[in-house]
Amino acid sequence: MEYTYLGRTGLSVSRLCLGTMNFGSQTDEAASHAIMDEALDQGINFFDTANTYGGAAGKGRTEEIIGSWLAKGGNRRERTVLATKLYGATGDWPNEGKLSALNVRRAIDASLRRLQTDYVDLYQFHHIDRATPWEELWQACETLVAQGKVLYFGSSNFAGWHLAVAQAEAAKRNFLGLVSEQSLYNLISREVELEVLPSAQAHGIGVIPWSPLASGLLGGAVRKQRDGKRRYSDRATAELNKRRDQLGTYEDFADKLGHEPGDLALAWLLHQPAVTAPIIGPRTAAHLEGALKALQIRLSDDDLAALDEIFPGYRTAPEHYAW
Repeated sequence: MEYTYLGRTGLSVSRLCLGTMNFGSQTDEAASHAIMDEALDQGINFFDTANTYGGAAGKGRTEEIIGSWLAKGGNRRERTVLATKLYGATGDWPNEGKLSALNVRRAIDASLRRLQTDYVDLYQFHHIDRATPWEELWQACETLVAQGKVLYFGSSNFAGWHLAVAQAEAAKRNFLGLVSEQSLYNLISREVELEVLPSAQAHGIGVIPWSPLASGLLGGAVRKQRDGKRRYSDRATAELNKRRDQLGTYEDFADKLGHEPGDLALAWLLHQPAVTAPIIGPRTAAHLEGALKALQIRLSDDDLAALDEIFPGYRTAPEHYAW
């Protein structure tokens, strides 16, 4: 396993982050425990979840599954860099969502109970809250650090200017501020290259891409559909049909390099300078094993240029659209 520092911190995390959104909704508790054990055995120490994950099993169920796994002991908690998120509503009553100081206090305590731990390593704001001023949010976060409940803070789905404002407001308080940003980033969705990635790099914020396979489209979708190995939702099918030629070219290029398309997509992200660790969301142990292959792939400048031709990206703003 390869490790890197999370943003500008001294915290070492694996180059792949284990996403747990499927736990409880598509993967039962026993299988989820097995996946987490295998991840640790393979050196993945960075686990990501959220207080609203659980699907039909109920919001918070995913954290409960992680908590029952941590409670087994065996240094599971000590070996895991544990990240969770808040923002989404967990109930119908006011202040049961978003980033008010009241919800921050309630949400972290509820997450800690479900996770069966007394602290989380990384607490992430799942979305920008335009109603809560940064003075309120950072004050609430300072309290959590003082109480020993949280070590670091991160964001998710923030714009580049949100990152800049967050860090400026934190600096006024001599507070560390954000150390990570989770963004939608893959070969198909590259909009963050305009401003989010440059802002993250400028402020020492590690980028954690979610949906690295574009909901499966980069995992050999054309071939799988042709061979009848996977059925897609109406929305995914429409996107697949729109991009069929492009994805077919990509899959042919992956074959030429001798890699599975999904492994190549992950490897491409690992070659991007702003990226700390893509989030992989295996439903089975076999999916986890496949994702690990990406760590062994080394892409040449010519390979990266070829991928840019298939999936054109963005130059840093404003040069992308102006002089």
